[in-house]
Amino acid sequence: MKPVVLVPGLWMPEVLMAPLAAQLASRGYEARVFAYRGREAYDGNVDALARFARGKTLFVGHSLGGVLILDMLTRHPEVAADAAVLIGAPVRGCFAGRRFGGAAFGRWMMGGTCALWEERSARWMRAAPLGVVAGTLPMGLGRAFGALPGANDGVVRVDETTIDGMTERMLVRRGHSMLIFSRRVVGMVDRFLSAGHFQ
Repeated sequence: MKPVVLVPGLWMPEVLMAPLAAQLASRGYEARVFAYRGREAYDGNVDALARFARGKTLFVGHSLGGVLILDMLTRHPEVAADAAVLIGAPVRGCFAGRRFGGAAFGRWMMGGTCALWEERSARWMRAAPLGVVAGTLPMGLGRAFGALPGANDGVVRVDETTIDGMTERMLVRRGHSMLIFSRRVVGMVDRFLSAGHFQ
């Protein structure tokens, strides 16, 4: 069994990663889910993920989970990585998040992650392959305050998933929350973790 670390998105209960973990298990992976509290200090979550990840070299993250993986592997070179896949991860900030954070309730809900939604750069510093999956079906809570500019999954814009140095990106016609439940996405993740490419 190939160990792989799964990191869920903000507000996503660990149990919602179970279908993805089960599908990966059927393909020969031993999936371990990193549980964290998104409202707590972000840097603490990054460091906790680094401790959790030691001895494991494959990573899959959805939404904020993908941002956590990217930042952890950037800040912690001592953690080995053979491959990583980020799914719907707003690594360059999040237009919908900034809009949601404009309200007091939104700022409270996002807690320690608020600063992440500002525009920022994203670069992959590893030699290992990095794959990115972005959704293009605009169905998600990010549209509660109005339409999002450009191609998006209802929460994250495709442009916000761009990472300088990424190996490959694939676009999938799914909404943000449904990306991790897509059999097509599971197949893509399996191929990338095994071969370093989606196709």
